[in-house]
Amino acid sequence: MRAPDNQKQRPRREHWQELILQQEQSGLSVHAFCEQRGLTEASFYNWRKQLRGGTPVGFALVEAKGSGLNPKAPVELVVATGERVQISPGADAATLRMVLGVLRERA
Repeated sequence: MRAPDNQKQRPRREHWQELILQQEQSGLSVHAFCEQRGLTEASFYNWRKQLRGGTPVGFALVEAKGSGLNPKAPVELVVATGERVQISPGADAATLRMVLGVLRERA
């Protein structure tokens, strides 16, 4: 008797979830990680996209430390993966939309 597709898929999903977590924690680029493990980047990105299910980027409310914000200081956005994006004062709206768009694609 043949196992239903969703039962066969579960071990593969768990395997890829673990690989994606390992890559995120490794500090290696996707290219280097896949090369080390003999994986194709296409498979890696495909599984990462499937497993994340197009989840939108979430943002947390952050309180400023100290007596107030310095309008001349850059704003730092810290992504869940630990990556940091500094936004300089005076950054235009189009640039911010582009950066947020890229972050959403990667999520």
